[in-house]
Amino acid sequence: MLSLALAGKPNAGKSTFYQAATMADVDVANYPFTTIEANRGVTHVRTDCPCLDRDERCGDEHCHDGTRYVPVELLDVAGLVPGAHEGRGLGNQFLDELTNADAILHVVDAAGATDAEGEPVGVGEHDPVEDLQFIEEEMDLWLASIVDRNWEAVERQSRSPDFDIDAALTEMLTGVGATELDVARALRDLDYPEDPIQWTDDHREALASDIRERTKPIVVVANKADAAPPENLQRLKERNEATIPATAEGELALRRAVEAGAIDYDPGDPDFDLVGEVSDQQREGLEQVRDVMAEHGGTGVQRALDTAVYDVLDHFTAYPVQNETHWTDAQGNVLPDAFLLGEGSTPRDLAYAVHSDIGEGYLHAVDARENRRIGEDHELEEGDVIKVVSTAN
Repeated sequence: MLSLALAGKPNAGKSTFYQAATMADVDVANYPFTTIEANRGVTHVRTDCPCLDRDERCGDEHCHDGTRYVPVELLDVAGLVPGAHEGRGLGNQFLDELTNADAILHVVDAAGATDAEGEPVGVGEHDPVEDLQFIEEEMDLWLASIVDRNWEAVERQSRSPDFDIDAALTEMLTGVGATELDVARALRDLDYPEDPIQWTDDHREALASDIRERTKPIVVVANKADAAPPENLQRLKERNEATIPATAEGELALRRAVEAGAIDYDPGDPDFDLVGEVSDQQREGLEQVRDVMAEHGGTGVQRALDTAVYDVLDHFTAYPVQNETHWTDAQGNVLPDAFLLGEGSTPRDLAYAVHSDIGEGYLHAVDARENRRIGEDHELEEGDVIKVVSTAN
């Protein structure tokens, strides 16, 4: 399962975002380091279900009348403050938790109402763009410290006549999510000495920064967009194109209203319908959320998740079935499973995603939409429905 991690300074709204996205009970309060122990939960990204191309909807619990929700892991840990890579605050604990994250959702107080430490100030008194830079720097320095701690081993390996710096660095950086291709591309873009003994701190920090950008891409969640000066949102967007205006509190209010039977709303919808009885105060609160949604096309929480998975990580959704005619599994369930795969993935990759035994026994695959066999090197696309034929079936 893909893993997304929430980053940000204290009081930016990370825990509220986490609670809204997962509907898990967590401590949400207006003081630094509300989160001490990491919270791990399951949220979902949103896409169109292939059942829209059939006469009837599939009825899967994750399909809401043709809108499919695909699970991903969401991690929320302690807020970061400047100096986190040196252990300040709960920094080391947080940064170490980032190791297995595929992408980072940086929750920013776009209203500028909290300082660099997360302490409340007046709206607009702090520049949220500064928060983007410090988070990136803390992550870079954290990764550079990992490289430094392991550099002596690379220097020892370099004395071997068959030393391969690509292989040595890949072995070192696998633990933070780097692949052989990531390392090869990083080295291609960097200017560095052939002998690792001649590398300086600057070389290692440049390597760490490049690897961080490749393995921990960042989506900026411009939270508290309802109170944010428009120029703040614009400047955040200029700094990081993957910036999504959001109101985590608004999304949480909508989710709770759905649970109470007060509104009809699916996460990611641009609006909601009032269907139950609410108090005047509740109605006023919901209408305030509606105003923000009208301005930004929704609360931004679902859009941020979708942007991270489908746009930044370049993943798509594929649906394995056993019956290519009815799009069902062995029990007759229509489109029971959905898997997120990386760009360029093939039917064999889908087979391995289902189960390692299915992948190892892979024979061939059938495109269920067109009812035709497809080659092993065929690149799958969003919404593909695939029958995998394997000796393990």
